[in-house]
Amino acid sequence: MEPEDMFKTPPAKSEFVTRKEIVDRRLRDAGWKIVRFDAEKPLVAYERCAIEEHPTEAGPADYALCVHGEILGIVEAKKLSLGPQNVLSQAERYSKGLLASSYNFRGYRVPFLYSTNGEVIWHHDIRHELNRSRAIAGFHTADALQEFLTRDVELPRRVLP
Repeated sequence: MEPEDMFKTPPAKSEFVTRKEIVDRRLRDAGWKIVRFDAEKPLVAYERCAIEEHPTEAGPADYALCVHGEILGIVEAKKLSLGPQNVLSQAERYSKGLLASSYNFRGYRVPFLYSTNGEVIWHHDIRHELNRSRAIAGFHTADALQEFLTRDVELPRRVLP
């Protein structure tokens, strides 16, 4: 390496490289199996899978988190140089465009949304309109998402004055 090269800023990694090198690993660390979408397979064949390029009416979602034949989460990934909080709206659009879903939370067809640049992960539980997005340390597991679904999201409003 030439001495002047030591002070150059490294090139920004593309979204695809960020997904393959960082996001896939973080999803696997949470127990998700990374698979490509296959229109011939029913959703029940994707148990605990992060389905890449899952189609929606708003375009393909980077990842759709599938458990027991249901999409429980949408993950939007961006390149490392972008902040993920501002792209959570893209995950929202994909959630609204998901056709095969038994869920409907004010038009959102998936309960849990994520955006990430690989280093920072933002999460939004979309089930209640007062829930706010927040940074989290890692992706939730399939078991955690299923447990979240059993929680009464209206309880705090009924208990607190």
